[in-house]
Amino acid sequence: MSKDLRKVYFVQMEHISGIDKGKVILYALSTCGWCEKTILLLKEIGVDFRYVYVDLLENEEMDRVMKEMEKYNPKGSFPTLVINESRSIVGFREQEIRQAFTT
Repeated sequence: MSKDLRKVYFVQMEHISGIDKGKVILYALSTCGWCEKTILLLKEIGVDFRYVYVDLLENEEMDRVMKEMEKYNPKGSFPTLVINESRSIVGFREQEIRQAFTT
């Protein structure tokens, strides 16, 4: 795990229990409908994941988390799903998300 990603884990993240498919992190906004749809899809699939509402973080935490997220999504848009620190899916892309966890 990268040193920066360990720092992100010190931020309060919500954990949803499910089938272990590796390290799955969703960067979301509390006001984003597509982010909520992504959370619901991940729950439906039954994958174990963590998510953080970036807009609810304090300034310094938000900056740190955004910097980490932008390594996977330079545009900094939401939702951003990171799988095993090596793959990212930006936006609500239902088919791509389903395929990522069924292969």
